[in-house]
Amino acid sequence: MIIAIDGPSGAGKSTVARAVARELNLPYLETGAMYRALGLEVVERGIDPEDRASVEELAGVLALDLDRRPDGSFAILVAGEPVGTRIYGLQVTEATSRISAYPGVREYMRELQRVFATDCGGVLEGRDIGTRVVPETPFKFFLTADPAVRAERRWRQLREADGASPRLADIEREVRERDERDSSREDSPLRWDETYRVIDTGELSVDEVIAEIVADIGSRQNSGE
Repeated sequence: MIIAIDGPSGAGKSTVARAVARELNLPYLETGAMYRALGLEVVERGIDPEDRASVEELAGVLALDLDRRPDGSFAILVAGEPVGTRIYGLQVTEATSRISAYPGVREYMRELQRVFATDCGGVLEGRDIGTRVVPETPFKFFLTADPAVRAERRWRQLREADGASPRLADIEREVRERDERDSSREDSPLRWDETYRVIDTGELSVDEVIAEIVADIGSRQNSGE
């Protein structure tokens, strides 16, 4: 079974996808962490995120691997070392937002994700899982919420990850800019179609979102879809 959970930044994809995977005893992959790992390398190597050629060249040679944890999720490794929470810093987030739009980067990452899905199945979350990575899966969910709600979630995540104290207004501006970039990029724009079930997470608790997804999957399995 392959379950695709897509949506914009801060919609709760990672939290929900991890819990759904645990509930259904499936592997879990946060595909956005793969892009963030590349973003981290771009920042640490001093590469300009606007230099598409250099970024795509780095993506092609990056020693990116996945290491399955006991809980079924996968740690992202670069050159054999886990990237940990460093990938969630504000500078890495901003770099990742830009480099993830490059076609060469997206194709490289999609290929790794397809291999994972084919070999392991499981719950994959990102922005183009159901449209480009595994469009054949019948289990597709698009999580969304108002940008202000998502910005506050992101603000809390940054504070917990590295103790940073960014301004909430700056985070909301970045969220809206990221939405625009993701939705308007040429390669794999952020979108959904009639094959998805769209869930607004702004007015729901995490447990309610998880229950809705698990119930939907179970209902369609029982009906033979």
